Amino acid sequence: MVVLSELSVSEEIETGEDLKPELESAIKASRASIIVLSKNYATSTWCLDELVLILEQRMTSNHIVIPIFYHVEPTHVRKQEGSFGDAMAKHRQKMEAESNLNKRNQWAEKIELWNKALREVADLKGKDANGRLEVEFINEIVKDIFRRLHISSRFPLPQLIGMEVSISFLTSWLKDASSPTTDIVTILGIGGIGKTSLAKYVYALHSHEFDRSSCIIDISRRCDKKYNGMIDVQKQLYADISKPSSVVQVHDVSIYTSMIEKVLANKKVFLVLDDIGSLDQLDALVGSKGFRPGSKILITTKDAWLTQSCSLFKMKIKPKYAEHKLEGLSTTESQKLLCFHAFMCNNPKPGYEEVSENLVNYCEGHPMALEILGRSLHNREVTYWEGYIDKLKKENDSPINNVLRMSIDSLASESDKNLFKYIACIFIGMDRDVTRTILEACDIETKTGITNLIDKCLLSVGDTNELMMHQLVQEMGRFLVREESLYKPWERSRLWGHESFRVLKQEKGTENVLGLTLDMRMLEKEKLHGSLELKTDSLSKMDRLMLLQLNYVQISGSYKKFPEELRWLCMHGFPLKYIPSDLSMENLVALDMSYSNIESLEIFHSYPQRLHKRLKQMIGSCSKDKRLLGSLKILNLSFCEQIRSLRGFDHLPKLERLILKGCIGLLEVCESIQQCLELALIDLSYCKKLKKLPKSLGKLKKVKTLLLNGCHLGESQIRIRDMDSSEMLKANNIGINTISSSSTVVEVMPSYSKFSVISLPRSLVSLSLENNNLSSESFPMDFSCLPMLKELTLDKNPIVSLPSCVRTLPRLEILSMSDCKMLTTFEHPPHTLTHLNLHSNKCFLRKVVFDPQMSPLKLALGRRILVHSSSEFEGVIKIQPIAGVEEKVLHRLGWTKLDFLNGRHVTTSSTYGESEESEIQMYYEFGIFSTIYGGEEMPNWIIDRSMGPSISFTISSSTNKLTGLNFCCVLASPFPDEGIELVDDVLLDLPVIKICNITKNLTWIYQHYVDSVLDIGGKCLTLLSHWMFGMNEMECGDHVTIMVMWEPDDIGDAVIKECGVGFVYDDGNMDEKQDVLGYYKSWNHIIGRDLTGFQTTTGEYILNKDRILWPALDIVRLNYYYLCGEGAHFIDNDFYFKALS
Repeated sequence: MVVLSELSVSEEIETGEDLKPELESAIKASRASIIVLSKNYATSTWCLDELVLILEQRMTSNHIVIPIFYHVEPTHVRKQEGSFGDAMAKHRQKMEAESNLNKRNQWAEKIELWNKALREVADLKGKDANGRLEVEFINEIVKDIFRRLHISSRFPLPQLIGMEVSISFLTSWLKDASSPTTDIVTILGIGGIGKTSLAKYVYALHSHEFDRSSCIIDISRRCDKKYNGMIDVQKQLYADISKPSSVVQVHDVSIYTSMIEKVLANKKVFLVLDDIGSLDQLDALVGSKGFRPGSKILITTKDAWLTQSCSLFKMKIKPKYAEHKLEGLSTTESQKLLCFHAFMCNNPKPGYEEVSENLVNYCEGHPMALEILGRSLHNREVTYWEGYIDKLKKENDSPINNVLRMSIDSLASESDKNLFKYIACIFIGMDRDVTRTILEACDIETKTGITNLIDKCLLSVGDTNELMMHQLVQEMGRFLVREESLYKPWERSRLWGHESFRVLKQEKGTENVLGLTLDMRMLEKEKLHGSLELKTDSLSKMDRLMLLQLNYVQISGSYKKFPEELRWLCMHGFPLKYIPSDLSMENLVALDMSYSNIESLEIFHSYPQRLHKRLKQMIGSCSKDKRLLGSLKILNLSFCEQIRSLRGFDHLPKLERLILKGCIGLLEVCESIQQCLELALIDLSYCKKLKKLPKSLGKLKKVKTLLLNGCHLGESQIRIRDMDSSEMLKANNIGINTISSSSTVVEVMPSYSKFSVISLPRSLVSLSLENNNLSSESFPMDFSCLPMLKELTLDKNPIVSLPSCVRTLPRLEILSMSDCKMLTTFEHPPHTLTHLNLHSNKCFLRKVVFDPQMSPLKLALGRRILVHSSSEFEGVIKIQPIAGVEEKVLHRLGWTKLDFLNGRHVTTSSTYGESEESEIQMYYEFGIFSTIYGGEEMPNWIIDRSMGPSISFTISSSTNKLTGLNFCCVLASPFPDEGIELVDDVLLDLPVIKICNITKNLTWIYQHYVDSVLDIGGKCLTLLSHWMFGMNEMECGDHVTIMVMWEPDDIGDAVIKECGVGFVYDDGNMDEKQDVLGYYKSWNHIIGRDLTGFQTTTGEYILNKDRILWPALDIVRLNYYYLCGEGAHFIDNDFYFKALS
């Protein structure tokens, strides 16, 4: 017999009477046993005793048993024939020869156990060694053990902190055998983010599950390093997947590709291709002929577009494809990784907390940076740590930068590299479209350039369209600019921060400077010396300056010598009341004077002489579009609180964006705005004194976005319906149900207190009506006039249920109804919905219903949104007082004589509900009915009972079909005279129930909807559940083990006192058409139906609500670390829902 322990073969245990306890402990501590049944096996009483113990472990602990019939027939073992019959006969002779009656009885008991054990082990599916090569046979056994224990043959595996979700995603992908073609996943991310480590880890974990496998690391570097680099890579791949008997000598890439293709077509393979840098590399390795179904390819690359451009995707039957992007570690995970390398533990040493936090913030979740810094700072003093970040920012050749530089060097064009520098130095945090407009005016190609940077994972775009970049990547971009002139900043092409201030203060600017940003609020004042005021002349030598940001800068002097090539001028906090007349603005494309003291934009009328002079100079030499401000496309005067009016729009023929958000003093917008025929966005949000809109606004045919949040436009006569190009309208907090006029953006009908959407343009794609006091009765009967609407926001309105008109929207994809405090039901949203936000901490839903036809839905819910006393999330959870459940339903469950529960109460708490004292409830989820009550009374129909946390049994024979199983367990204090003590406001976590059908190799791990109990109403706590089985999951003769797994906390030290089971059979009188459980059986995600999303491994399912509500996570963190490891980190407020289909 061989015992396989947790991850390795147990150490050899020598024979001898005194070693039996050690052997017994080794068996109990093991997860699997290999029983080698040879001809002489039954002659050993030791082997037979061990066999009995192993089979007991199989029944009680889900112990894996693999019998090997080594030159014996299973029927000889079962019937005790041949050598097994001879051995058992000798044991019986010894028994009969024993004169001591007690010893003779012991022999008799043992022989009976041995006979039973031999019959049982012979019935198990084992392996027959007859006629097999022993080397191959042993290799097959090892692979089987690895597969069944889900471990790698290349252990020990490295620790990957913060990668649990990614590992789980890839594990599920590898185990998914549903695809009829090849499966490909690309792991994306910036350099050093963990792509290679993750790929190697998953390969080590699962490569043994395939016919052939190959993991090739660092492909791009290997191909670039020498002339025949690709040949070497192909040689390794071919050797791994074909196992040639002799060395193959090939010196042509195309020939090697053909050879690889032939193998890939006939073997189920798992390939890891790390750091693919070009299409040629990928095509040379995977070819164009396709793979055998079931094969998996895992690719890591910095180019998102690359994989789907390879030859495999030109086939008629394309591979199944997915992407997995690594974004970096959370703060907690980052600290854990840093401390692991710096302190060899998970937390900072005393005194290092602040410096550790600073380094974690600097690295922004970048694993490689954290690892390098942790190792570099190991055993260093705190003072050394404190100066390390400043040193890093000045070092161009640090290991971190060298890795990131490779990502930047991989950019194909100089134009993309130039764009990268502009964004890294100036435009992070700015709107993507605004940035494009500005840079294209500087002759920088951005349309494909920004896409290329995103594909390389060097850039990302946030939820509000802002450009985002990892701090370390941004630092790398700025390093590249510093390299232009290490010691003379004024010779560089771009300046920012303190260097901008020093260059301007010293008036050292040169024509090399193309962009300069300076925000005085962001500078460290202790590093500044002398006066903070700057002179306008300090910019006079920067003749080629096109991008200038001077936020909250004290600047004085004439603007005559201001650079004339400016395309973007941003001067937040500008102190003057008017824009200076001598400021050259002919080439300006974007002007941003937000948070300034400007009172009017009448620059043309305030200085008529200068304007006349300029216009005279331009006559005959300039077209109409070259007039003063004739190039301006973006005008941003947000939060200029002194501005009263806006005039002179006829001088802005190219204006595309007009942003006046928060101009609380604005009284009017001139009718000349109709001259701005290119306007696409108008933002008048929170212009609280603006009483009317210009009538000519409706003539603007290109306006796509109109933002009127917080405006009270009671006198407006505009019909926005005429703006038939509009795609977005935000009219939040405009007091719809308080406006008396019937001609506003959304029209009020006083007699019915409803608003009309007749004045809204049919082209609307996004509509926001947040905080407008809209009740459910305020909505029209339908939204048929909005056929293009995809996004609707109704947050903070007193809506009781989903308005019927919303259900008629044919293309609605995103719906937000957060903080609708009166919302109680949400039923049948449009089938097209993909995102739903019902988040609220004060809304208590009683019923949520989705149609089966819906697509998978991303859902945000508040933690406390479901009411405990009576609520239903159809297909997920149904809660009702047990006293209100129909008697015939309880009878079908076998739940009779429950009168002792009358009048009892229990206070429970759920992740998604308030703590609430209520009468005893019945919960239904996953095909499981359950209830919780105080006390230790088990119903009298719970017949089979066992003391302790587990019970094992064989389902007895019956002429009727088994339809359900009742299980009951009691939690009690370990001290008989005491109850479970619960400290005020401290919750008692509920246990997890694990049912294993050993015969059918099926396991269900169930965590109750109610996470914990606050007040049990008694000394003990009892959990009663009914498991509905209907598809032969449980049948007569099946061996079953039920375990209650619980990790008690510090309060009370409660124990699992007792368990019990009862069986429910079909009595033959059930009418399927009138089945009282028909509604419950119609749910999709229940035992016997679709539990695909809950499957962890073959035959094992974790029944936890988060797997429905958060399907993006394949690992669910239960209360019990020994079930599924540390698991994924929870996000407190949101979870996702996969629509029931």
